[in-house]
Amino acid sequence: MDNTRKFNLADEHRLEMKAILTAVYESLMEKGYNPINQIVGYLLSEDPTYITNHRNARSLIRKIDRDELMQELVRHYLTD
Repeated sequence: MDNTRKFNLADEHRLEMKAILTAVYESLMEKGYNPINQIVGYLLSEDPTYITNHRNARSLIRKIDRDELMQELVRHYLTD
């Protein structure tokens, strides 16, 4: 029996983006912001002040390429 597992870099990248976005969402919630509005504001403007510094959220979200994230969001929305 072959127990070899495939490693898919694209899947790993998606999981990392999801983990970062979830952490940012939770940080915004903890600070009392509307996380959806704040994240959308950031994505549209690339203005990091939409994201709180709480729990390093602003630094985290900057690790995600905005264009990649928007592509992934549209892909997910249209395929689910």
